[in-house]
Amino acid sequence: MLEIDDLVDARLYESRDEAIQDALRHLLRARPDLRVQLAIHRYETDAISLAAAANMAGVSWDQMRHILTEQGIQARLGPATMDEARAEVRALRDHLDAEQ
Repeated sequence: MLEIDDLVDARLYESRDEAIQDALRHLLRARPDLRVQLAIHRYETDAISLAAAANMAGVSWDQMRHILTEQGIQARLGPATMDEARAEVRALRDHLDAEQ
């Protein structure tokens, strides 16, 4: 069975962390359902913004709001602080840039 250390020993990655991060990136690209579930989890537990959750899930802001509603989760609308507002703007810009 393939082990993370095999990838590092073969010098395909410099560290275990780098190999794991790459594997997770590929997993989340291949499994959009996991991206959505992870975004929901982070929205609920880490209090990330709706825009950040949408960006993480790879969906639009409106789609994310709809997904949350379907899951029985009340969407928090509007940032509570200026830092949150800036983070939302950055997340929206990232999402829009990714769509182009």
